[in-house]
Amino acid sequence: MSKTVILTGISGYIGLHCAKELLDAGFNVRGTIRDPKKESIVRNALALSEKKVKHLTFVVLDLTSDHGWDEAVQGCDYVMHVASPFRIANPKIESEMIEPAVEGTERVLRAAQQANVRRIVITGSIVSMMASLRQGRFGPDDWTDVTYPDLSTYVKSKTLAEKMAWNWVESNNKSHNSDEILPELVVIAPGAVFGPPLGRNISCESLILLTKMLNGKIPMVPDFAFPMVDVRDVAKLHVKALTLDEAAGERFIVAGEDPISFSDVAEILLNAGYKGPSNKKAPGWVIRFMGLFDREAKGMAGFLGMHLSADNSKTRDMFGWTPLPFGQSVLESARAIKTHEKSQLLEL
Repeated sequence: MSKTVILTGISGYIGLHCAKELLDAGFNVRGTIRDPKKESIVRNALALSEKKVKHLTFVVLDLTSDHGWDEAVQGCDYVMHVASPFRIANPKIESEMIEPAVEGTERVLRAAQQANVRRIVITGSIVSMMASLRQGRFGPDDWTDVTYPDLSTYVKSKTLAEKMAWNWVESNNKSHNSDEILPELVVIAPGAVFGPPLGRNISCESLILLTKMLNGKIPMVPDFAFPMVDVRDVAKLHVKALTLDEAAGERFIVAGEDPISFSDVAEILLNAGYKGPSNKKAPGWVIRFMGLFDREAKGMAGFLGMHLSADNSKTRDMFGWTPLPFGQSVLESARAIKTHEKSQLLEL
């Protein structure tokens, strides 16, 4: 009998790829959406065969509300918690991004415990490990200091949400009765995510940024570099983390080892013949000045001067993983964006 996974944020960039991997692996998938209209978008993006259609269902839920979570998780064997607000731009009020991330994760954990779920895989981020560093190498034992100056709200939201999850597990392990089944926790922490989307939605932050670069709308790129990864690798490792016994209680870096800058991304595109990208690095003072009146620039300011590599050896060894070449990810993303733009023109 197929196992059932409830997948939060199924309609997102990473969520769609996770849904595809889960269905391909033979799982039943119960996807959470905030808007019922997203169901048809997800089905169209996944282009399911008749055989797989019956293995996909949906439930309307919101990370900011308790309503429906306990009922939705009942009968599930696993939880894959991908949903979390992600915008480069800092919101006007930090709580608008932090509360859904932290409180939403806690809602998912509570519902999983109520339903006797075996394991929860949470989508973290390397920003929870390295955002208060500037040089050197970080690993899965490192944590970002959320009091570090100029950290973006997104960094704070991911760090605080993951810390809450580990603290929640530790607290429940200490207080639970021997008869209770406590879910195991695994955190998959991607670097900056690129790669072709499923379907026609290119509205995720990385593809929006890449679209602007391709269309010559970013004359200078910010000067920082950290590891990046393909969305397909991220999805595959989420699925593997559901059932690998040794993964329980671990956090995994899902990114290449080497630091990659947006100047490097521009070079990849320019060498492939694209004319729009600029590889000129913006001086730090320009980004900081722009951050006074531009919330996206302010969100990037906390990364300035960063040049970090990742120790991904645990991920490679435990999962037998070799990252897809990053140049391939960038170019396949660019082709997907250009195909989308052409289809939009044809529809006009």
